[in-house]
Formats: sequence, C-alpha cells, structure tokens
Amino acid sequence: MTLPGQVTGLMLAATLFAAAPALAQTNDPSLTPQQLDCLNRTTAATSVDCLQPGAGPTPGGPADGSGIPPRAVGLPELLVDLFPNPGDFPGVASGGQAAVPVPTPNPLRDPAAASPDPSGGGTQAGGTPTPPPPDVPPPGTAIIAPPRAIAGAFVPDEVLVTVDGGAPVAQAVAAAYGLEIRSQRLSALLGTSLVRYGIPDGRPVGTVLAQLAGDGRTTTREPNHIYELQQAAAVPNFAFQRIALDEAAANGENVSVAVIDTAIDDTHPALKGVVAGSFDAMPGVTVTARDHATSVAGLIAGTGPFKGMAPGSKIFHARAFEGGKSNMEIILNALDWAAEQNVQIVNMSFVGPKNALLEQASRGARARGMILVAAAGNNGPGAPYGYPAAYKGVIAVTATDAKDALMKQANRGPYVYISAPGVDLMAPVGGGTDLVTGTSFAAAVVSGAIANLLHNEPGRSADSIEKALAATATDLGDKGRDTDFGFGLINTKAAEAARE
Repeated sequence: MTLPGQVTGLMLAATLFAAAPALAQTNDPSLTPQQLDCLNRTTAATSVDCLQPGAGPTPGGPADGSGIPPRAVGLPELLVDLFPNPGDFPGVASGGQAAVPVPTPNPLRDPAAASPDPSGGGTQAGGTPTPPPPDVPPPGTAIIAPPRAIAGAFVPDEVLVTVDGGAPVAQAVAAAYGLEIRSQRLSALLGTSLVRYGIPDGRPVGTVLAQLAGDGRTTTREPNHIYELQQAAAVPNFAFQRIALDEAAANGENVSVAVIDTAIDDTHPALKGVVAGSFDAMPGVTVTARDHATSVAGLIAGTGPFKGMAPGSKIFHARAFEGGKSNMEIILNALDWAAEQNVQIVNMSFVGPKNALLEQASRGARARGMILVAAAGNNGPGAPYGYPAAYKGVIAVTATDAKDALMKQANRGPYVYISAPGVDLMAPVGGGTDLVTGTSFAAAVVSGAIANLLHNEPGRSADSIEKALAATATDLGDKGRDTDFGFGLINTKAAEAARE
C-alpha cells in the first residue's frame, strides 16, 4: 500500500523533473558517467535519486564544489529560432495557451478520414465511450485533437506513449491514469502503436511519465518535445565549387529525397516538376510561410532558372513545421510517411532535444537503408547537442562560408560529421531567389551531393556513403575529426571515387 507521504514524495520529485526538462543535455566532456546518467534521465521515476541531497550534482547548479564542472551547459527553455522576425505558431494565444484549430481530414494519409471512424476510440453523444474493435490497432492516423507546437521545451499537457496491443490497450491505459487519447496510429518505423495522450487535469508532464513508467502495457514514454528549423538571419552560389561537384554534370535522376519542413511553393519555377509527392502532417493549421522548404528543396533538386545540387532528383515533401516549430508527434508522422514512400534520402533541417522515440524511428529508417541527413544546429558553440543530428546513423551537417570558415552560430560537438556550404547561399524563395544562411541549407547541399552519388551508383549502401564522406572530406580545423567541422568539408568527387 502506498502511504500518503510516499505519494507526496513521488509527486514532488516528478514536479521537479517537469520544472527542469531543459537540463537533459550537456556538451561537457568532463562530466563523470554518473553525472551524465543523471542528466540524461527523462522521467521523474528514474531521476529521483539525482535530485536527492548527497546523491550527486544538481543539474545546472553552480560550479562551487557541488560537483558540476564550470563548463556544464543546460538546454535553454526555448531553442533559439534564428528566423528573422519569427512569427508565433498559428493558433497560440497570449500566455502560451493554444487555440486548437479544427482538423481537416487528410485522405492522402488516412483515406477513411472523410467519415468519422470510431476505431481509434473516442466518445459518442452524451459522453459514452465508443469501444474500438478488439485487438485491432488503428489504421493510419486517428486524430481526435489536432497536433500543435508551442513555445517551450515540450507541449505542456501531452505525452507520447508506445503501447503493445493496439486500441483496446490504449483505451485501458487512458482510463487507468485519467488521460484522454488525442491521436493514435500504428507507426511503421517504431513498429508499434503510438498514442498521444492529453492530460486534462493539469498534472505536470513529469508526473504522468512517472506514473506510466511502471505500467508494463507501455514500452516508451516521452514528452511531446518541440523542434525548430535551423535557418540563420539572412554572392552567387559557391556550393558546387566548394564541394567538388561539377555543376554541368550534377544529376540526381532516379533518386528520391524526403524533405520534412515547412509548406513549400511547388509553383516556383525552380521546383517545376520536382515535387513527386506531398503530405501535410499538420492538417487544419494555417500555412503562413513556404520559404524555408522552398529553399531546401531548391538547393537539393532545383531546375530551370535555379540549379540545385542534384537536378532530376524527386522531392517527397512533408509539411511538418509552421512558425519555425513543430513537435515530436508531427515529425514522427512525417518520417513514417517518408518511409512509406520508399525514399532513399531524408533531409531533416531542424533541431530539438533528445527523444527516445525519434532515436528509435531513426534506427528504423536506417535499418530500411534510408540515408538520414540533418542540420547540426544554429544555437552557438555552447549549445547542447542537436537532435536528430546527434543520433548514430544520422549524418550531422554543419555550415561553412565561401572561405571554408565555420558559421559563427553553428553548434559544436563530437556528433558533427561533415561540413558543407551554408552561409550566404543563393536559394529559391517566394517570388525569386535570395541569400540564405544556416545548417539547414548546408544539410540540403549534402543531401544533394549524396543524391549524385546514388545516381552514379544506385546500389550504394548508406554505410558505404557515410564512410566515403568521412574518408574523403577535406580536413578543416584541427587535424582529423574535430568538434567544429567534423571530418571536414564534403568532397563529392572524391566520395564518388571511393566506392566499395
């Protein structure tokens, strides 16, 4: 039996966790394994010991002999969005309260969405629960409340949980813990049912994660973290020369690239005939900007008046960002869609906190042979690691300028894999072209370079390409791989020659 004092202790520890989600990451190499383990725990149930007096350093505490080295860096409450004059996320009212838009059925992702389907659970008139079919996970996406991204480290009244057993188990867990199912679907990359639970009674996210941690019906439990696009505040395109790619011979025909980003201007002359498929992971959320995805896709596959790194390649575009932000559930939905299209490359020009579900999805994508390219981040040399770039099997790209100098805002860390031009690049935007800067666009350059490698050798594996990029890169900075430039500046011609 749980005593009242024990309950109070658990709630206090969980609340402490929820109050400091931003301290889960650090770049400090001098931390002990115990300190790193303490900092990386993600639920109140596993972080209670770290918060007890005498049990180790307090994350984010002063370097006064208490155990935290002076170089420890905590994740800021909100990652710096380097868009010029960034707008608020649509639907967010003052004070951080989100005005929930009415979802628009998306027949591309869920053909049955045109007519309400109770298979994902929900309620009938009068509040009577609608029982789902027994032992049948919901097909596609069953959205009851639309997804949203807000200011902060994570959505404050939601958790993401994977459950074994489909809709009946998801309903049982909701009933047991006073939660409401806001969406559920069978994830191709996670290999199980992903449920977005709402917390209607105002309990902290950490408290709910702690409560769910002991329930064997759940396998992974995470906050619904917020992620941000990586464009810095904004010469003719110098990228071809710097990455040793012959502009006249550049070709990405028969190569497919997924771009998970903002909405896109597929009417732009540079993208004529380039977009082969589209998916809106944010149905019902008003489109306010298209430039970021238009620039990323144009740098990869642009044609006509603006030539990208791999003209002829096909873009599969997933809209997953608005106002520069997205959340974990939206991104996972977009990744699953990309996997269903059998794309060869996935460009992820965004950064956010570490999340076990994103790591699992990245492993699943890599196991399918997909090549994952991600922006290293624009949050400065003292910033925490940027994810998904920092996951194993993801090519983390940083940005350099026309003189191969590192972009000042770039993240640093041992996860940085390769460098590419990303400062003052000419790229398509609405109404024409403009200069763009950020690791977002360096990632696009690398995705385009890889598309050339796959065009020239279609059977080349992700492992082969990753190793070739590292072995043939032009060394910059300290000798060998370093935390600023990774292995160095990508050399497409040399990587093509370094075949298995």
